[in-house]
Amino acid sequence: MSTTTVAQNDHKEAQDFMPINGTDYLELYVSNSKQAAHYYKTAFGFKSLAYKGLETGSRDFESYVVEQDKIRLVLTSPLKSGTDVGRHIDKHGDGVKITALWVDDATYAYEEAMKRGAKSYMEPVAEEDEFGKVVRSGIYSYGEVGHIFVERKNYNGTFLPGYQKWESDYQPTSTGLKFVDHMVGNVEEGRMNYWVDFYANVMGFKQIMSFDDKDISTDYTALMSKVMSNGNGRIKFPINEPAPGMKKSQVDEYLEFYEGEGVQHIAVATDDIVKTVSDLKSRGVEFLTIPTTYYDVLTERVGEIDEDIDSLRKLGILVDRDDEGYLLQIFTKTVQARPTMFFEIIQRKGATSFGKGNFKALFEAIEREQELRGTL
Repeated sequence: MSTTTVAQNDHKEAQDFMPINGTDYLELYVSNSKQAAHYYKTAFGFKSLAYKGLETGSRDFESYVVEQDKIRLVLTSPLKSGTDVGRHIDKHGDGVKITALWVDDATYAYEEAMKRGAKSYMEPVAEEDEFGKVVRSGIYSYGEVGHIFVERKNYNGTFLPGYQKWESDYQPTSTGLKFVDHMVGNVEEGRMNYWVDFYANVMGFKQIMSFDDKDISTDYTALMSKVMSNGNGRIKFPINEPAPGMKKSQVDEYLEFYEGEGVQHIAVATDDIVKTVSDLKSRGVEFLTIPTTYYDVLTERVGEIDEDIDSLRKLGILVDRDDEGYLLQIFTKTVQARPTMFFEIIQRKGATSFGKGNFKALFEAIEREQELRGTL
């Protein structure tokens, strides 16, 4: 079997009974939220937005919220031992805990998911302050990742009730990141189809693409992946599982060091990837390196493109084309101590796919990093 694009899952057709407007925020549990916020501001160009901590009455944890265009990251750390946040960090290291989804009715979304078999993360709760009311609810996904439904149509505050505006003299310029394009999850071998069914049956997503180990492999490692999307296409969740190979795959490495299933990478969109990546590199963000020979036959493989090939070669930006157009993408090295989560920078020029033509080059680059770590 090769790459497959499908309109529906193999079982019953998915129904978009849970309209989702977009990604509201991503919450990362991190060891030091203050330092993490400074890193994402300095390296990635986020700006200060909101804060919750001792000064706001939160005694067990603190959160710094940073924002860039439509991307909001909530960076949360414990303030004492014995907390759920601390336990999560002790097991998994820094990583994504919550994917918050912006909906019109958080109670309806929760009730629909629960009656279809979801596990509750939090029942609907109305949170209020002088700026209005937000309703939030939530369900569990793979591993310990939660999806929180956020209804904010009656709220005019900075972020959420319980947070105060974070005033900072240090507001670095944007690097041109616009919104979350997709978010990839790594699950245990044999569990990919379970989670595909979960997103179809519980949340009304549809499968839009499938890759097997013939598509995503090198001489040593392989994986399989299926891409789930909500009705309007604003939420896309590729789900990876390892496939047998001669050596340990990147998914196997992730599962070992994250100690379970979780978010492998966050793909964020830009309108000018050359400018964005140049800026990110100047701020110290490290990217996977690609052999320059990749570019020798680039135009033969993808056809004519608008960008200067030498600029792409210098930066290590990959290009792929599908029936709708082409895309440009590049992947950071992992952004925390454990070899787990990383970021993808992507610019779509019509393409709706995920860069199948780059998988081999990308995986070989990841394997070079694994070899340096002694985990291949």
